Amino acid sequence: MPQNERPLKLEPPTPPPALSDRAFENLRFIRETMEAAGAFTAISGTGITLTGFVALVAMLIAGNDLESPRWLLTWIAAAPFAFSASVHFTVKKTRASAAPFTSAIARKLALAFFPSLVAGAVLTAVAVRAEWYPALPGMWLMLYGAAVMAGGALSVPIIPVMGATFMTLGAMALAAPLVFAGWPLEARSVLLNGLMAAGFGGVHVLFGLAISRRYGG
Repeated sequence: MPQNERPLKLEPPTPPPALSDRAFENLRFIRETMEAAGAFTAISGTGITLTGFVALVAMLIAGNDLESPRWLLTWIAAAPFAFSASVHFTVKKTRASAAPFTSAIARKLALAFFPSLVAGAVLTAVAVRAEWYPALPGMWLMLYGAAVMAGGALSVPIIPVMGATFMTLGAMALAAPLVFAGWPLEARSVLLNGLMAAGFGGVHVLFGLAISRRYGG
């Protein structure tokens, strides 16, 4: 070897990452991917608030006579209108915030939310057929609350709390005809309509405003 040449110094090879480190990184990537694909956070507080105002207007139009066709038809007509308004503002918020909304998320939301609503529609027909009108407010509140809680599992944490509040009011409405059996029919009807207003009106408005403030719109 010539004297003016120095031997090459070979750098020691970089040790590969430990297998456990790579496994943790893969698991973290999979978890984050699943969370991004399975959650929907662009629920519109404005739409929920508007739903509450629609319910309050429906209460004024329907009156307190649970056995009148006007009462039943008013609430049945208000439901799809309020739902459409909420969906409209949620879609608008989704587009404005560029929040991911895939077909997988839509399918999960539908599977979580709609079974309770379908059950409510069937049970409503049964209750009307049996002329068990005092059961309708509690049944609607309970099943809607169950739908909101199930759908809320894929959304922000405040949504399941809202669903639980609906279910609590629904349980109170179902118990009211028994607890206050000695009250006049008119008084019990006013109480049940008050619980309906507190749920579909007040709860929607209060939680909608909270969602708008915390999650932007």
